Amino acid sequence: MTQDQIILFALFAGVFGFLLWGRFRYDLVAFSALLIGVILGVVPEKDAFSGFGHPATLVVALVLVVSAGLVRSGAVFLITRTLVDSSRSLGGHIALMGGVGGVLSAFMNNVAALALLMPVDIQTARKAGRSPGLSLMPLSFATILGGMATLIGTPPNIIIATIREDALGAPFRMFDFAPVGGVTALAGLAFVALFGWRLIPKRADAGRAMADITEYVAELTVPEDSKLIGKRLGELEDNAMKADVAMLGLIRNGRRLYGHARNAVLAAQDTLILEATPDALDEFRSALSLNFSDEKREERLKAAGDGLDIIEVVVPETSRIAGKTAERVGLSWRRGAVLMGLSRQGRRVTQHLRKTEVKPGDILLLLVPKDRGADVTDWLGCLPLADRGLAVTADKKVWLAIGLFVGAVVAAALGILYLPIALGLVVMAYVFARIVPLSELYTHIEWPVVVLLGSMIPLGAALERVGGTELIANAIVGLTDGLPAWAILTVLMLVTMTLSDVLNNTATTIVAAPVGIQMAQTLGVSPDPFLMAVAVSASAAFLTPIGHKNNTLILGPGGYQFGDYWRMGLPLEILVVVVSIPSILIFWPL
Repeated sequence: MTQDQIILFALFAGVFGFLLWGRFRYDLVAFSALLIGVILGVVPEKDAFSGFGHPATLVVALVLVVSAGLVRSGAVFLITRTLVDSSRSLGGHIALMGGVGGVLSAFMNNVAALALLMPVDIQTARKAGRSPGLSLMPLSFATILGGMATLIGTPPNIIIATIREDALGAPFRMFDFAPVGGVTALAGLAFVALFGWRLIPKRADAGRAMADITEYVAELTVPEDSKLIGKRLGELEDNAMKADVAMLGLIRNGRRLYGHARNAVLAAQDTLILEATPDALDEFRSALSLNFSDEKREERLKAAGDGLDIIEVVVPETSRIAGKTAERVGLSWRRGAVLMGLSRQGRRVTQHLRKTEVKPGDILLLLVPKDRGADVTDWLGCLPLADRGLAVTADKKVWLAIGLFVGAVVAAALGILYLPIALGLVVMAYVFARIVPLSELYTHIEWPVVVLLGSMIPLGAALERVGGTELIANAIVGLTDGLPAWAILTVLMLVTMTLSDVLNNTATTIVAAPVGIQMAQTLGVSPDPFLMAVAVSASAAFLTPIGHKNNTLILGPGGYQFGDYWRMGLPLEILVVVVSIPSILIFWPL
């Protein structure tokens, strides 16, 4: 290997290692690797930031804004509110929601599709008296599968289309992915709806599961004039049992008391550490006249005179509060909200709530000013756990939003307009029609993904330029020497799928797609079947909660554990390979 190849392989190994470690966010890791590559001379300075203007980066950003416009106009909830019925059987509900999710994710970003449907699914589960964990994983998998069917359904497809354009002179078009991705998605959706959901672990009955999901570690404070002052913490046990609240400990002067806390004599401003559902927590607080943990903020909220609301939100990876504490993000003074409780897959929070670092997948219980829950949720970049309705511009703009989007898709599919231009026109039309407010135009773009793409694309181009992808391709070709075409494609899919299960699928695609092209050139066959194999396998991340953002989003609300995903995910990935290989060889022959 040459020196440049060694440096680039080391950089990619470092990127993959840090992504697996998860200590630092993926955009920071990728951007740091890009800068190191420039300093070491393996990435030309003039190309350092070319990835930020790359069509793949622009399309991903534009799709997110268009998705937000479809949501804000009420176009998508027009469908879901019409179809969803809590009296439907679980299998029927999963089939319907999976179908709706699959279709939506084919035409809008699949993360956005799940973000939209997840509150509907949770609300339906609550009305039906069953655990959301029985339907959230099927919904997540369905939205991932649906994204395989079109160019704009998932970032890997967008990246592969632009890589094909760079390498072969023409990109894949809007529906070129449909014959393979669509067939694979239909087979996967059928499996998820008929059999897959039955493989999800059932740790308790539906009622108990619901309690497990919605219990929070929360804090309540003893007021200055409380009748509880002078009593022992253990004397509150009867009240706690009646309200179905578990008392975990006590904080005094910023120090948490363990073990002997039940014998501690209560004093003013002591903070009780509790575990309870929102309703139980409020019942306990009212019965004992306790204050919320942030007493000063509570007083200001009450002084405003508009009243208070309690909301539940789930923290996605890109949330403003992810990786930060409530204090650090300025939740209180910026938005007048109080963090009341936190739920983290059954793991106890061992430090002061407001000083606890919030992680992706956590569920937060927030006290907010009356009717400001939607604003606080949007500012945090979180997702509501209850159906709070939509911040719609006007109902009469629903069909305008749909018409503009459909027109752009048709224009791009017929080759009348270049896809980034078509989507850009839709975005501008949404702004001028006030479907997406100008003030919110950039808040809907997932900037960490943009930075990841902008950083990884020059690194991927550099690896190809110095012959690194050729080395990888030759190694795989050598390993599969003498095997039939379907076996070679299967090996490529398995390697890509394995990487995508543990790494970001965007980073995986940027490396795997050029390798697929190089393998095809080495074998003297068409590169298209290899690119299709990479497209399907890069999206098929079903074994872990970290392989795809949709899987991370449902981790907390579904009450899942890390090892729950493979039970349904492994047979689904096997099915994806079994269905997609023949489809590729039929629709994209070698």
